[in-house]
Amino acid sequence: MSAYDEVYRRSVEQPERFWGEAARGIDWDVPPPVVYGEGRWFPGGRLNTCYNALDRHVAAGRGDQPALIHDSPVTGVTGVRTYAGLLEEVARTAGLLRDLGVTAGDTVVIYLPMVPEAVVAMLACARLGAVHSVVFGGFAARELAVRIDHARPKVVLSASCGIEPSRVVAYQPLLDDALEQAVHRPARCVILQRPQCVAELREGRDLDWEQAVRAADPAPCVSVAATDPLYVLYTSGTTGSPKGVLRDNGGHAVALHWSMSHVYGAAPGEVFWAASDVGWVVGHSYIVYAPLLAGCTTVLYEGKPVGTPDPGAFWRVVATHGVRTLFTAPTAIRAIKKDDPSGNFAKKWDLSGLRYLFLAGERLDPDTYHWASDLLGIPVIDHWWQTETGWPVAANCVGIEPLPVKPGSPTRPVPGWDVHVLDADGADCPPGTDGAVTVKLPLPPGALPTLFRDEPRFSRSYLERYPGHYLTGDGGHLDEDGYLYVMGRIDDVINVAGHRLSTGSMEEVLAEHPDVAECAVIGVADELKGQLPMGFVVLKAGAERDPQEIERELTALVRTRIGPVAAFRRAVVVPRLPKTRSGKILRATMRDIADGNPYDAPSTIEDPGALADIAQAVKGT
Repeated sequence: MSAYDEVYRRSVEQPERFWGEAARGIDWDVPPPVVYGEGRWFPGGRLNTCYNALDRHVAAGRGDQPALIHDSPVTGVTGVRTYAGLLEEVARTAGLLRDLGVTAGDTVVIYLPMVPEAVVAMLACARLGAVHSVVFGGFAARELAVRIDHARPKVVLSASCGIEPSRVVAYQPLLDDALEQAVHRPARCVILQRPQCVAELREGRDLDWEQAVRAADPAPCVSVAATDPLYVLYTSGTTGSPKGVLRDNGGHAVALHWSMSHVYGAAPGEVFWAASDVGWVVGHSYIVYAPLLAGCTTVLYEGKPVGTPDPGAFWRVVATHGVRTLFTAPTAIRAIKKDDPSGNFAKKWDLSGLRYLFLAGERLDPDTYHWASDLLGIPVIDHWWQTETGWPVAANCVGIEPLPVKPGSPTRPVPGWDVHVLDADGADCPPGTDGAVTVKLPLPPGALPTLFRDEPRFSRSYLERYPGHYLTGDGGHLDEDGYLYVMGRIDDVINVAGHRLSTGSMEEVLAEHPDVAECAVIGVADELKGQLPMGFVVLKAGAERDPQEIERELTALVRTRIGPVAAFRRAVVVPRLPKTRSGKILRATMRDIADGNPYDAPSTIEDPGALADIAQAVKGT
């Protein structure tokens, strides 16, 4: 039996023993008397997540080690905070919140850009046992108001502005508008003033962040129950009825600490960079909490993969700061590949210290996998997880035993995740047969225990369809070796004349074309066949060929690989695809446009003009 097989077997056959051993990596105020009971992990245990992320490393004599590197090409500023320095800043910020009346169990909304204070704010809340809810900086006022009303924060922590490559986004007008719309009124707002756009503070409501923190006395850590909430993260695109994913303190700390060494192969003192945003789950888990719990140095990057200033931005950060492990979205790598298909910008930097490239967030097509692998000459590791799971469900666990790679698969389930693919009747699908990807209960530590203030919706959304299993909402299959293939949301399976076909499979075929940088396939309503697939492709830089010729080649490629049953006839060239700020392609909105249905531009969209491109392309067909 291989090392991976042995660890995985123990995790699913003896989960309490397995996670009890993992819990020894965390410092407990009161060790949990039982590992699992009454549907929760580590009941009866008490701890503080901030203490585990900062204080214990300082106490162990590592206070001078860099904890946080802030690299901001949009402002030209780079800074480093040691563990001791970050602890001092977090303790004072926690003291400010305490002085504003924030106590354990209260909620705090954090509405900040990618600045160190965002990390400080999250840890300061954790230090007090308060529940933070981070809202992506620059979210529309209506969306912010909805979250404020649902979270009911005692305090809002915000900034005067965020900075994009081509513009400055003033946050204060958005916050003012949101608070006008919201029913709930927080007691105070604390505003970080940035020199690029100074906000006009409202007397009696707003405090200047720097002045208020300077005047506060440091606050000690508050011991909380392992089952007490650490944070609420609202899934992107929610409107009238927010879906707040809840994370607890104990299971979260244990799982994330375990994942750093076993999944990512990261050791204390190494530089770990998750090129995401603190507004997303990746930012929560692998910019802030997991690297600090593991004693690593984490990178906070305020920039883009391209345009700040060029497609070599990521490689500069890796080389400059000695990054050992890089985690980003396939979308970011595809953007770099589009602008620099030959990889010339990467060759300008010494990347010899980079050990692994981990990718997640969108399906990793084989073409992008091979491009990155050939360019960097290191393991490129696809892995799959969700906001709800909090950490990887399937991955090539390099800290246990690297397994053979199969491009298109995030490899096998991570220990702790008992993954099944079920058919409509709830039976396990044979190898190679698509079905609903589920996880047998109980979910491991670190996964959501429920939805914030909405237990019925939690059960309805995730548990009722397949009793005894968590429904991920994704479709896919397991192969004969147990490798998982996630082909997209269940909604992305289309019905063509009675044949159920995965749009993800077609996207993989399109991505193989040498001129295609990225692509998306959606199902468009058709009177005769029910639905027909329609592809949208973005070409690589320098690919200046007749779009109709490319469309003919792509149609022939899908026909050869998938067969005539796909009825694939349209592959429209567009300048860009509509995406969220986290890099997810807005396929549902694209479907509405193609079908002529009314739609609203989601508040999470990166570039609203991309929707106009899709509408124009559809009109042209």
